[in-house]
Amino acid sequence: MRLSPLALSLLLGTAAAAANVLGGIVVVVRREWNEILLKYFLAVGAGFMLAATFLRMLPESMALTPQAPLLILAGYFLVHFFEHTVAPHFHFGEEVHDDVMVNPAVGFSALVGLSIHTFFDGVSIASGFLVSAPLGLLIFFAVALHKIPEGFTVASIALASGWGKRGALGAAFILAAATLAGVLVMHRFAGGVAYGLPLSTGVTLYVAASDLMPEVNEERGIRMAFVVFLGVALFYAAETALAALRI
Repeated sequence: MRLSPLALSLLLGTAAAAANVLGGIVVVVRREWNEILLKYFLAVGAGFMLAATFLRMLPESMALTPQAPLLILAGYFLVHFFEHTVAPHFHFGEEVHDDVMVNPAVGFSALVGLSIHTFFDGVSIASGFLVSAPLGLLIFFAVALHKIPEGFTVASIALASGWGKRGALGAAFILAAATLAGVLVMHRFAGGVAYGLPLSTGVTLYVAASDLMPEVNEERGIRMAFVVFLGVALFYAAETALAALRI
């Protein structure tokens, strides 16, 4: 039996949200983490997300509405605004620095900013499935690749802000809830998919190009560049597999 777009969105939205929680659990259970390994996560996610944005999300958005370029730009600057006003202090993959982040307000601002990201993660997944199952699956893969680093980031900052382990894990659960809220809101206003997909395309572009890539570029050398290209190759492999399966 073929699942409805809502059922698929909720199922995979829940899986993506669970990755946020997993990232938080990693921080709570083990505060020391291999920074290079985290950078590899970010690099693969950046490559996959950029490929998904330019090769699928952008063309699909353009087909839905002639206003797509303006909406994509609006989505991009929406996240830019929140990151540079509400939450100017956080970065993806932030390590725990107790001597730097001690003000609880820093943890709150990071949580708000990342919640905006994760809300639009849910909007992106739901918008994709409202257009087609292959597009929804590709967006899910793109989103899932950066979900663990998101959870890792917010839990790290929460710990450094003095929230304790329970507060750090709670912050990761809030990100998960924001993802599911994005799924539900998009399906509640399913007629607005022509707006939701372009907006989430802009958000995805910002996260990949302005959040993830600068973090990846801090690690010099050809190896990290190849890992980014691996993310692009994974997108191509996923798209080819979906086409072969006729999903």
